[in-house]
Amino acid sequence: MKKTSMMAGVVATGVCIAAPAFAVDATQVGRRMGFNEEEVKAGLDVRAGLGGFTGELSDETGVGGLFGITAVAQPAPLVGVEVGYEGQRIPINDDRVGDGNHIFRNNGTVLGKLGPVLKEHWQPFVGLGLGLSYLDSSDSASPVYQNDWQTEFPMAAGLDYRAGNLFAGVRATYRLLGGEELTTVPGTTSDAKGSLFNGNVTVGGRF
Repeated sequence: MKKTSMMAGVVATGVCIAAPAFAVDATQVGRRMGFNEEEVKAGLDVRAGLGGFTGELSDETGVGGLFGITAVAQPAPLVGVEVGYEGQRIPINDDRVGDGNHIFRNNGTVLGKLGPVLKEHWQPFVGLGLGLSYLDSSDSASPVYQNDWQTEFPMAAGLDYRAGNLFAGVRATYRLLGGEELTTVPGTTSDAKGSLFNGNVTVGGRF
């Protein structure tokens, strides 16, 4: 637990330190390209939601809650960029390790977004990105579930609503996972395969 908290703290602190510089740089790029103040926005979002692994990985794990904080910028009218941290607790439902176990996922992601603003308030979008997670299983699950880094390739789709400087939205994110081994298929020596699917709501502000 202490190790997990330290890892989450390091990643989240890094995002919070980098966020203001990222937002300022992105907005400056947009302004140098000739876009006006109304078209160039930056800010912070917080998010909460649910999700979990798919495929063979879903057979031994459940749905877990997530929380995140993200720096966002829109350097051009149709283009957005995000840099964020996401923490998630995924329960393990595997007879090999017993009840009450879980995996802590601490993630950092960079995501590019594309979408128009409709009727001054609504903005549907799609996004592609690259993420890196540290997966830390509870102590009694560690003989079966490996503690390791995991590369992720997120594909997102969602809808944001803008009311002045306030934003709210919903999104779904499907993350293709790298080839790292998390666990094996029960009764075999083969690695369990799968992806990650999360849905969440976001609220935040822009300046």
